[in-house]
Amino acid sequence: SLYVSEYFSQSAQKLSFYSWYGNAKLFQFHVPEDTVLLRWLLQASRGKGPECTNMEITVHFRYGAPPVINPLGTRFPANATVRPSYNISITLSSAVQNTTFVNVTTPAAGDWFIAAHLPEAAGRIEVKGFSTPCPYMFQADMFVLRLADMPVLEPGVAMPQTVISPAKPLHVKIFVPKHAAGMQFELRSCVTSERKACAMRVVLGSITLPQSFQRIVTCTGNVNCSLALDSPPWEKWLQIMVESLGAANASVSVEMLASFTACRPGSTSSFLNFSSLNQSQTGPRPGSAGAAGSSTLSTGEASLNVSNQRSFCLQNQPVVREDLDVVSVRYRLLNSPSVPVNSLSPTLLLLNLNTGMDSGGSLVVSLLLNKTSVNLANATVVACVSAASPVLSLNATQNCSTAFFQGYPLSVSTSSAEAMLIVLYPQTDDWFLSLQLICPKGQGECNAAEAKVTVFAYLTPCFNDCGPYGQCSLLRRHGYLYAGCSCKAGWGGWSCTDDTKAQSVGAQNLATLLLTLSNLMFLPAIAVAVYRYYLVEASVYTYTMFFSTFYHACDQPGVAVMCIMDYDTLQYCDFLGSVVSIWVTILCMSRVKKILKYVLFVLGTLLIAMSLQLDRRGVWNMMGPCLFALVIMIAAWVYHGVKRRHCYPSSWKRWVFYLLPGITLAFIAISVYAFMETNENYYYTHSIWHVLVACSVAFLLPPRDKHKKPWAWSQKLTCRYQICQNDREELYAVT
Repeated sequence: SLYVSEYFSQSAQKLSFYSWYGNAKLFQFHVPEDTVLLRWLLQASRGKGPECTNMEITVHFRYGAPPVINPLGTRFPANATVRPSYNISITLSSAVQNTTFVNVTTPAAGDWFIAAHLPEAAGRIEVKGFSTPCPYMFQADMFVLRLADMPVLEPGVAMPQTVISPAKPLHVKIFVPKHAAGMQFELRSCVTSERKACAMRVVLGSITLPQSFQRIVTCTGNVNCSLALDSPPWEKWLQIMVESLGAANASVSVEMLASFTACRPGSTSSFLNFSSLNQSQTGPRPGSAGAAGSSTLSTGEASLNVSNQRSFCLQNQPVVREDLDVVSVRYRLLNSPSVPVNSLSPTLLLLNLNTGMDSGGSLVVSLLLNKTSVNLANATVVACVSAASPVLSLNATQNCSTAFFQGYPLSVSTSSAEAMLIVLYPQTDDWFLSLQLICPKGQGECNAAEAKVTVFAYLTPCFNDCGPYGQCSLLRRHGYLYAGCSCKAGWGGWSCTDDTKAQSVGAQNLATLLLTLSNLMFLPAIAVAVYRYYLVEASVYTYTMFFSTFYHACDQPGVAVMCIMDYDTLQYCDFLGSVVSIWVTILCMSRVKKILKYVLFVLGTLLIAMSLQLDRRGVWNMMGPCLFALVIMIAAWVYHGVKRRHCYPSSWKRWVFYLLPGITLAFIAISVYAFMETNENYYYTHSIWHVLVACSVAFLLPPRDKHKKPWAWSQKLTCRYQICQNDREELYAVT
């Protein structure tokens, strides 16, 4: 045999602490056909700084679709199917780098996915630039060993082969045709080179993670050995591996034979399907010949199906796949939304999910039974959703399993007429929905009965659009797109349906009120600024108070939300007002000349607006203007002190009762903002930040100029329509 090795690599990704699926880093690999060995090389590394500690990385594997993971232990939505993912842990302790190998023999051909993440996020809100997080990197590479000339076993044709030694198993493959109801594999005429009893092991199928359904049979002696498969995967190559369990140097000669049991499908004619499609798109014309012809054909076809029903092993129902958007598909039945279901043969619907871009969403199948269509009160419509091949024996086993796949069961009856199934991240394949009528006293009771079941099937990025407390986000890894839910207000789970840690409506209202009304503490600062004739500064504080109030009213995660304009605009204006408020306050304290102060006001505001557009959350967007303004203030104070030959400000009362309290409040506010905020305490720590900053501004504003008189609020009106003030200066001669 000729083996060919191939190597596939993807760029490393920086890992994140886990809080939702978007934090998991996804890798996608395509395993070629005839692969007999798959080896993953997993490389994890970390930085060398003191902030880097021991860390455990969790790596998940899945065939056909991204892994469905639940590191936080939250609840999944009702009716969702969840099968635990296969995962391993990689520990980074004293070593800076860790290399791990994962081997898979006879892997299934197609897409394989790897997802890696760090442990649960601590929930602390870190200001960009104040701390340097440790970088944890992860890279996955794939080696495959592929058999270039794998023998092909033809159905009904015996093929002699020789297993050279136990170390070199024999690999063959056979193509499973469509509508294959069963497969029979037989191993016979076993002869060893040492003329001893044969000991062989036969493995049918490939490994798929997280669950593998390989069929294994051990053959001993010289008797024939056989294995039967029900519902093998349609239109796929099936790998067969034969291993010798004998002596190390003994070869074994065997003869293999495979045969299929065909399933004869019954369905409406292609002409009827074409006519129904035209009618569903344009609608039939009343009284037209085409409409009358279709009606006549439908009646005749229905009569034909009833008469030949016993000769069919399944009834096909035509389904149209309608692509709506990215990871969004709707399946529409051509003839009618409801399908007839009987007890003689299962009704089959094909749900095509084999484009390679459909596995990143959720497949939703909903059944609704028409109670008036069922004559038997105890009858039940049993359904099964499976991949690769349909379940064709619902009336016999009812276990909803095929040869290499465990399906998902559903059932509706007169007592429970509705049923729903949600398949999270369905694997790339052809999916089938099988329905059949089952009677508790035997199938003879149901021969003449027929049920009408309305089927709704669609693929959606996020089930129920993540609900009212979640946001559906479309994620991308290279050209592959998949979706995930980011939950808010303490809600969790795959679709944000877990309310274990959810905030109550009262807590949400309290958070909104604290974050918005705390901005009213700017009113004393505005009043002080107006009283001291700092009208430009008062305007900036008013701007900050307004946009901070409505930004936090729009930023809330729950139901207490009010957005007066676009969220991004409110956020930008809030950040701009906050930084400009600090800028103008420090410049006002410097007591430079008015013309220079206003020039710095305008120039600084323009530069701050530019820097916020480049990086809105960077710490230097706030620290840079603050430090530059402090340099100007210190230089101005030194100049005034040297000019007056004493400390500036000269009044000890100014230092004790205004400057020191204002500086203290400002430092406490910065400490709370930078080091104490978390996702859980954000609503009150950030409210404290609002109060402290606003109060510090009121303390730090300098007194008004001595030559300016205070506002004459108590002055009486001297005229009817305006407040008059005599500013004329009288000059008197002193004699």
